[in-house]
Amino acid sequence: MTNIAIQVENLSKAYQLGEIGTGTISHDFERWWAKMRGKEDPFLKIGQTNDRTTKAEKGEVVWSLKDINFEIEQGQAVGIIGRNGAGKSTLLKILSRVTSPTTGSVKLKGRVASLLEVGTGFHPELTGRENIYLNGAILGMRKAEIKRKFDEILDFAGVEKYIDTPVKRYSSGMYVRLAFAVAAHLESEILIVDEVLAVGDAEFQKKCLGKMNDVSKGEGRTVLFVSHNMQAVSTLTQNSIYLKNGKIISYGSTKKVISEYLDLENTLFSYYKKEINPEKDELVYLNALTSNSGYVHYSGEKLVFELYIHLKEAIEGGAVSLQIFNKDENPVIHTWIFNGEKKILNKSGSNKLKCILPNCRLYMGKYYCKVIIARRLGLEIIEEIDKICYFEVVMYEKEREYKWEENTCAYIEEFNWLNQDS
Repeated sequence: MTNIAIQVENLSKAYQLGEIGTGTISHDFERWWAKMRGKEDPFLKIGQTNDRTTKAEKGEVVWSLKDINFEIEQGQAVGIIGRNGAGKSTLLKILSRVTSPTTGSVKLKGRVASLLEVGTGFHPELTGRENIYLNGAILGMRKAEIKRKFDEILDFAGVEKYIDTPVKRYSSGMYVRLAFAVAAHLESEILIVDEVLAVGDAEFQKKCLGKMNDVSKGEGRTVLFVSHNMQAVSTLTQNSIYLKNGKIISYGSTKKVISEYLDLENTLFSYYKKEINPEKDELVYLNALTSNSGYVHYSGEKLVFELYIHLKEAIEGGAVSLQIFNKDENPVIHTWIFNGEKKILNKSGSNKLKCILPNCRLYMGKYYCKVIIARRLGLEIIEEIDKICYFEVVMYEKEREYKWEENTCAYIEEFNWLNQDS
């Protein structure tokens, strides 16, 4: 374990669902008395199962984590992604020594600073100043070491005005600001951060990501980062772990893992379907619009949209418009095709159109699409479907350093119409 900061072997964590003891005879009696009267159990505790689509049986043992194995080298930044209930937070709690594993072992090299949820490690009755010293003491730091870092922590958190106020009076945003500043600045070898940054504002989130990047690359400390924000994971980490139902599905380069995660979990985000109802007297049915890049598009790569359109009868002079809007509802790309040189929508039944945008350079953020089907190039709109097929654009580090020149923006290389059978 020379250069290994975190080593996890055969790690599993089990929870038992249903009724458990209250810990005191008086409370057990209260539970029995409520049950005799047909009342709800006043001390009922409900467990969670990883597969939330199945009904839990009373007394069932659920494995929140099962046979987890991985190693993380010192100085690496590793993302942990997966759906809610996949076991991400449980894994971080075990690594942070908040809870113990059912089976398996965890070996950590160095001190661990964790930010698992709002208020983790803070005593609500103590002031912000006192909590900074308390956290440092828990990490094994001397008072002189904490004092040396104090002004830096305060400046980063931006809560100087309230530093001598008990933290129970802080807003959730202030809580997270101070908690992250403490965890990131005190001298720990391993920094573990859960999804708590979602509480902060956009400016502070950006500041936190920059600090974690400095901690990993500049100071050589190990960072574990859980987030549902794929841009943040892609920007910060080199490798990622994909958890599903308590098991590791994939562990490797962040781009590869994110791609696998989105293929398995998020296909519905980039898919729209309008069911065909033959009894309705509509002229056009838009069956589906999909992006083969999935929910995430890497800036600079090819972006492809496919439209499957079912017609009760051919459209004379048909036209199709595809627009891409950013999160502020401003159009950033607008393209169309009409029945001119390329014959489109000129037969009843299924029609297929494809729009390819090579080298599609969009700035990082979230986007959605709008499709309009019209007769005679917009003179008569037949079908208009807005706010469909949401996707997110992320950027490589090389894209951030890219020197923009003329003619590097997105353009249409091909917009072919193909018969369904071709």
